[in-house]
Amino acid sequence: MGSHPLNLALRFLLELTALFVTGLWGWKQTDSWWRFLLAIGLPVVIGAIWVTFAVPDDPSRSGNAPVVVPGFVRLVIELCMLGFGSWALYQLGHTGMGLGLAVTILIHYVISYDRVAWLLSQ
Repeated sequence: MGSHPLNLALRFLLELTALFVTGLWGWKQTDSWWRFLLAIGLPVVIGAIWVTFAVPDDPSRSGNAPVVVPGFVRLVIELCMLGFGSWALYQLGHTGMGLGLAVTILIHYVISYDRVAWLLSQ
């Protein structure tokens, strides 16, 4: 199960987009000083979860798994993180962009069907 470099690049862009949009969403939640904490803290926490909880020998990652989780759990983490980015765009009033991101995420996982099947079998 090898992932095509273009699909890996797409996944990386989806990850970055989700983190950026999460920070933007956090910034827009309040006008107080909390906006700084939300805009920086939310992406940091989500990014930390993303890199910490993994399936050993996942070929789309480094293969390292600081905290080992079953493949189903990893898939849920990915879908929640990326899905939150799509939802956040929608909540910020960018309905079309949120839908476009959701469709792109879906296309990525369809293209990655072999990895999804592998994750579900772990």
